[in-house]
Amino acid sequence: MRYINKLFLSSCLLITFFSCKKVIEIQETDLIAGDVALKTVANNESAIIGAYSAMQTEMGILLNSTFSDEVKVAEFYNAGTTHEWQYGSTDVGIRDNYTAMTPYYRIVDRVNRVLAVVATADSTRAGDNVLRSRLRGEALFMRAFSHFELYKYYCGNYDPNGLAMPYMEASSITPVARIKMGLYFQKLIADVSEAKNLLPNNLTDIRRATKLAASALQARIALYMKDWANAITYTTEYINGVPLASIATFPGIWTDANSNELAFKLERTASVGGRIGSLFRNTGSPGPPVVIGTVVWKPSDKLYNSYDQVNDVRFASYIKNEPLLTAGGRDPRIIQKYTGSGYGTTNENVAHAKVFRTGEMYLIRAEAYAEQNNLASATADINALRAARINGYVAIGTYASKDAAITDILLERFKELAFEGHRFWDLKRRGLPVQRLASDAPTTTATTLPANDFRFLLPIPNVELQANPLLEQNPGYQ
Repeated sequence: MRYINKLFLSSCLLITFFSCKKVIEIQETDLIAGDVALKTVANNESAIIGAYSAMQTEMGILLNSTFSDEVKVAEFYNAGTTHEWQYGSTDVGIRDNYTAMTPYYRIVDRVNRVLAVVATADSTRAGDNVLRSRLRGEALFMRAFSHFELYKYYCGNYDPNGLAMPYMEASSITPVARIKMGLYFQKLIADVSEAKNLLPNNLTDIRRATKLAASALQARIALYMKDWANAITYTTEYINGVPLASIATFPGIWTDANSNELAFKLERTASVGGRIGSLFRNTGSPGPPVVIGTVVWKPSDKLYNSYDQVNDVRFASYIKNEPLLTAGGRDPRIIQKYTGSGYGTTNENVAHAKVFRTGEMYLIRAEAYAEQNNLASATADINALRAARINGYVAIGTYASKDAAITDILLERFKELAFEGHRFWDLKRRGLPVQRLASDAPTTTATTLPANDFRFLLPIPNVELQANPLLEQNPGYQ
């Protein structure tokens, strides 16, 4: 009897085991795992499009404008901690508005998933085997672009032994430590170099990465590394492929009437990507009467007064004195660069994000020439840029010294690249202070951020430190 009971119990256990095993082996019908979601080349292309949709320049635009000397307070002010450099690792302004880790590592994770499988993904359409190479190039380009952006937010000026960020080359939730800049930039350069060989060598669709976009990214990386020879090489590739816009066509870049100077842009609509112009001014209503939305930031006096307001096409393309505001007793100065269609219309404040432009490439090359003491070539590039922007421009003679050239080139970057996400980082990489006019500062303590101050590096947010105990906080925020 005892034997029979044991046999019965054993039989029940076996039945239970095999029944559970069968349940475990049943695949979920609503699960789309990586091996299914990225099974085909077509699936991988959809994933790449999804990664592009997460790319943005808006955070960098707002940060560089408000942390630097490009804008001043207008009709509404709730950014005192960031505008006045009072931020810390727990500050809501940083956590909600200027946390680069979440968006950029999200892009990196998406493209790493493609990189892991695209080489063996099923080909279901004619041309898939050619496309898979392009998709790998696009994934590598976005991985390099995102890691470079992270470097600008959280790292000091280039030093091979300095502290960079984690460079993620595979999807993982395992805590990862920050690495040295030398290794970080080796990985950056390797990614963009391989990408360049795989990307299309044409500008038929600049909503996706091109070979010249890779050249532009290489040029930016070289600029921040002070690799002047490569900065000249890569900017020359870009300039030879995409000439400067003329004075007549330059304004159309900002109304999206043309794509002159561009090798890569991020398309924006009212429903997809958001309204870049709303960083500076809220949307209005068509009326009657027409009501212009609250102006949050207006151009600084320092920037406003730097232009030849009559002859420089950039002034009217970037800044406007709006009569409707004057009539309403409001300050008329607004930022015009991303205003889109008319006040209160569907596409008000909607404009595509211009990621790389020929104007920037001329300025990078001029700076590199000046650093090499090739003052004649630096002067030639500045003269070429200004002649394409200023009616009746009279060329300057060769710079008398490297310092004179660099000072003038930085002034030209201030004017040419205003509201494009460069100014704060330009001052940081050149070891210069943020120096506002008294009329542009909300308080006397907000006129100057000293050169090389620790606040030129943003703090690693506390939530990230808690999630990854291997991360090291930046100096000054511990």
